[in-house]
Amino acid sequence: MARLDERLARSPVRDGFVERQHFADAAAALWLEGELVHLEDLVLHDAHMDIRTPTHELTRAHAVLRTRRRILSQKPDWALGRDGFLTLTGRGGAVPAAESQKSREGQGAGASPVEADGRDDGEDDLLAEEFAEIDAVLARSSKILSGADVSARKQETSRRDRPDLIYDLDWNEEERLAEWQAVLAATRQLPAVLRAAILLEAWTEIEVLQHAAWLGPLFCAALLRQEGLAGNHLACLHLGAKNIPRERRRTRNRGDRLLASLDAIHEAALVGLKEHDRLVAAKSQMERRLKQRRTSSKLADLVEFVLSRPIVSTGMIQEVLKVSKQGALNLIGELGLREMTGRGRFRAWGIV
Repeated sequence: MARLDERLARSPVRDGFVERQHFADAAAALWLEGELVHLEDLVLHDAHMDIRTPTHELTRAHAVLRTRRRILSQKPDWALGRDGFLTLTGRGGAVPAAESQKSREGQGAGASPVEADGRDDGEDDLLAEEFAEIDAVLARSSKILSGADVSARKQETSRRDRPDLIYDLDWNEEERLAEWQAVLAATRQLPAVLRAAILLEAWTEIEVLQHAAWLGPLFCAALLRQEGLAGNHLACLHLGAKNIPRERRRTRNRGDRLLASLDAIHEAALVGLKEHDRLVAAKSQMERRLKQRRTSSKLADLVEFVLSRPIVSTGMIQEVLKVSKQGALNLIGELGLREMTGRGRFRAWGIV
């Protein structure tokens, strides 16, 4: 992992490598849950160019993709900090009702309520009540995460607020999150890789979140980045775990599960090293076609774009490079990209 991070620190393909790893890890996260999401569909969905109606699995994979990008765009200690942790677990980001009400009052000064924001007083009151309920839920969650005591009656009320068709009302996520955070605090003195493996195993054992089990490996990857072991990228722990047999990942023996978690981190680094070497070789090969090209040629821009996506379509090239459809096809032909879909329509290209 350290070797991979050191190579990325000076790599000419770092940005493209990071984007490709985001897509690969998002697809692997759903694969570990028994769902198949094609990279082609995920790339097109991210570019808002779906060729079919997005499935539920595809939208979930895209949520993983967006979360990875968000974590990497923030400071290394953001994800495991208070604000980042609450935001990523869906317990932060709401606007307090009092501030929202003051903002509306300021905007509506000297004008009627309808002229101010297009709503009447009754709608404002309903919106304020909904914000107040959200604030109450966030306040209870913050108290639990900080270790404060919350009465069983309030916790039961919080569980009743969630629809039983979607959530198990007996599944206390706040308590499970607090338990996982206790493991996070207790392992503070351990080496980064061992600590990440313990937290990864604990997340699976505790079963913290009902509908976002993929968030645990992202927290562990954020920890490796925070500790400086993977400071130039976000480790693809889902992709590494994909290469570990399920019997090892789900064994009853905790020691074996910890070894499987360590091997998953090792596999993630190996996959990253191979992908990085492949991209460097592909970039070198494509750059040979740029010799004696005009400075206004968009072929160099296409090289960078192809390196940042597992596949590209003519529509994506048109939008990014601002060329016509025929211009995009001409650039693809000049660069010698390989057609990846085998179709006559809705084709996509990539590097071998």
